Amino acid sequence: MATVILLRHGRTEANATGTLAGRSPGVHLDDLGRTQAERAGERLAVVPLAELVSSPLERCQETARVVAARQAGRPPVHRDRALTECDYGEWQGRKLRDLARLALWKTVQTNPSAATFPGGESLPQMQARAVDAVRRRDAAVTAAHGPEAVWLAVSHGDVIKSIVADALGMHLDLFQRIQVDPASISVVRYTEARPYVLSANTHEGDLSWLAPKPAKPGRRKKVDRGAAVGGGDGGPSA
Repeated sequence: MATVILLRHGRTEANATGTLAGRSPGVHLDDLGRTQAERAGERLAVVPLAELVSSPLERCQETARVVAARQAGRPPVHRDRALTECDYGEWQGRKLRDLARLALWKTVQTNPSAATFPGGESLPQMQARAVDAVRRRDAAVTAAHGPEAVWLAVSHGDVIKSIVADALGMHLDLFQRIQVDPASISVVRYTEARPYVLSANTHEGDLSWLAPKPAKPGRRKKVDRGAAVGGGDGGPSA
């Protein structure tokens, strides 16, 4: 199966001021956010991306376009509504310091599988549609470009946390243990046996190891025998 790179959008003014932007229109990257997106684009420039997919919200689109500009041929950025921000309902647009005083805040922190935002969606609903979207897209990329393909999904903090939690086999009630910073990169490789989380919440480092290796004549197809006992040589199928 293909490998997905999960990239959170760069910082926005809403992030900087402690405001829950949610799906509010007109939320753009701030100066630091654009710098963060550029840094992520530089890291990803060495990885030929088979597809670029993004949440439709402006901050994700802007981040994705920065990455696409550094890819050979400037590939298009596809939109996927299933990767959009959680629908926080009546919480949208409010200050986090005020939301932290509400009873639901504690539920979100300690028992998120029971959290439904007033006038919005539940966290299990958010996770279900995001995980389904990523797994379906990953299968489609694999079918179109082969199992060595790498593709990019640009989304939001809680959405990416929920995808990583699913890949780790974690209950949603534990997903707050995962940190996903603005413009951070996490990597998941899906296989027939299980997903492998190759990295999470990274900001620096060479990503050239993700680039598909050119096929060698006569080379046998690598068989996925599962997780290597003892750790293997660095690959999930070693």
